[in-house]
Amino acid sequence: MFEPTGPWSPEQTREYLEERAIPVRVATRTPDGRLWMLSLWYLLRDGALWCATSASADVVAFIEDDAGVAFEVSENEPPYMGVRGSAEATLRPDSDKRLLRELMTRYLGGTDSPLARRLLDADREEVEIRLDPTRTHTWDYSERMRGALTDEG
Repeated sequence: MFEPTGPWSPEQTREYLEERAIPVRVATRTPDGRLWMLSLWYLLRDGALWCATSASADVVAFIEDDAGVAFEVSENEPPYMGVRGSAEATLRPDSDKRLLRELMTRYLGGTDSPLARRLLDADREEVEIRLDPTRTHTWDYSERMRGALTDEG
């Protein structure tokens, strides 16, 4: 699954994706060919990135039309580092909202918040998005940015 190009080994790549609770950015194409990007919470499981969203979200229709996506998980603050690549996306219902609950625990610390209650509403239909990477690349600018981030240099 993760045989990345770049400075990180497959193990370092997996470790980074498991430890970081930052959203994955997912780029798709709309049915008329325009590019569309969004951020989603994710879990790394079975060699794939698993996300959840509303069944009525635009991205669901975009993936149904074209399953090829690009993705990136990266730091917003220096030193910049992360994982990017391309993937095949598949959809399936999350009727019991199991994945959504796992994602809320990872990103919100649990399911006891106004946002969690809204997302878990019984009338809201949820889908799982599985991103199976077909290509991955890592980068890590820690060393190159060291002097810029400290009084060294």
